Amino acid sequence: MHTVRQLLNEKSHRSLITVSPDSTVYQALQVMAEQDVGAVLVMEMGDVLGIFSERDYARRIVLQGRTSVTTPVRDIMTSRVVYVKPENTLQECMALMTERHIRHLPVMEDDLVIGMLSIGDLVRATIAEQQFFIDQLVRYIQNA
Repeated sequence: MHTVRQLLNEKSHRSLITVSPDSTVYQALQVMAEQDVGAVLVMEMGDVLGIFSERDYARRIVLQGRTSVTTPVRDIMTSRVVYVKPENTLQECMALMTERHIRHLPVMEDDLVIGMLSIGDLVRATIAEQQFFIDQLVRYIQNA
């Protein structure tokens, strides 16, 4: 069973992508598009203030008739951020994401954010793990 730490070590994209709370929604969306991610952490002086996702944009800008060019991220970000620790298992993360209806999990260690996991990261890791077990079973059956 893989842990969050193992998955972070295997990820090709390890840098933490953040925006400031005073960034406009438009600027945050530009960063997300450039980095090809669906969410960014909103941080100020090393502290996590929230998370901003495509879902926040759709529900709090588009549906509420606001403009992304003038609205600061702090006005629409999700401020109650759910975290995991490096020791958590991938199954625990999947359960948490399913229960809370979220797609991104920051990883905290000693009060510092050390990474971010997406539902896509977890799905890819789960598929790879299952493929490994399938390959092992096929080898076992062929050698029996």
